[in-house]
Amino acid sequence: MQHPISLIGAPTDIGAGARGASMGPEALRVAGIQTVLESHGLQVTDRGNLSGPANPWLPPDNGYRHLNEVVAWNNALHNAVYAELALGRLPIVLGGDHCLGLGSISAVARHCRDGGKTLRVLWLDAHADFNTAALTPSGNIHGMPVALLCGHGPSPLTGIGGHTPAISPGVVRQIGIRSVDPGEKRFVHEAGLEVFDMRYIDEMGMRHTMDEALKDMGPDTHLHVSFDVDFLDPDIAPGVGTTVPGGPSYREAQLCMEMIADTGRLASLDVMELNPALDVRNRTAELAVDLIESLFGKSTLMRKTLPRA
Repeated sequence: MQHPISLIGAPTDIGAGARGASMGPEALRVAGIQTVLESHGLQVTDRGNLSGPANPWLPPDNGYRHLNEVVAWNNALHNAVYAELALGRLPIVLGGDHCLGLGSISAVARHCRDGGKTLRVLWLDAHADFNTAALTPSGNIHGMPVALLCGHGPSPLTGIGGHTPAISPGVVRQIGIRSVDPGEKRFVHEAGLEVFDMRYIDEMGMRHTMDEALKDMGPDTHLHVSFDVDFLDPDIAPGVGTTVPGGPSYREAQLCMEMIADTGRLASLDVMELNPALDVRNRTAELAVDLIESLFGKSTLMRKTLPRA
């Protein structure tokens, strides 16, 4: 039985290099995310938007832009996501830029530690987001959340959720990667992060990629999907601040989402980096909602899904 769903808006672009992701939650609501999910018989409650500090739009300080503000937003999101999980609900975070993955996933990791669950994180993104202050060319923290979750950074960021590191690199599977900074590339390799980049997808296909990314999940697995909309090819999803050509097509993205749905293990979701200021008539938000619908079981034909604990 599907858990009831809670929508949590996090309207900030505090970790990004372009303004506008703060409008992402409303764009997803305008695109009908609640109505679409309810049409599948799901119980959905919109918890509204979190609040946090405004974006001061300052230059980096010791390699980090807006560190204190990023900490405040991610602590708020951690608390909100953790509370929903404790109620037995499935949180969907409506971002906001991808620095928010830090607060969301640290809450999920804490919940899994509490309940003895095994965490699997699918990071759907054009970028590895494994930068550090020493490696980043920009200081934008939305390029760092995976590294921070793995304990690489200052304690106010790595200690969210009360456990450092929040996760190990071994729980993460990155899919769709095609833009990695030179120093970051070496660090990803050293950390042993499992990355299915676009070359892998081109050579092996999305079906094989997802089979690999989803294998070895048992009944105690909590599957978290962190979906950065720039995962998608910008020809179909222009409304992001960091477009990178050569991403998954519409059908590849649908297959990715459908195979996740087939596992029956999805237990939390982030939708990040949607930037309506750069979109065309809310087209990217509508596509994101269409893909989210597939994550929750939309398919052309009736299909059996694996039993879920």
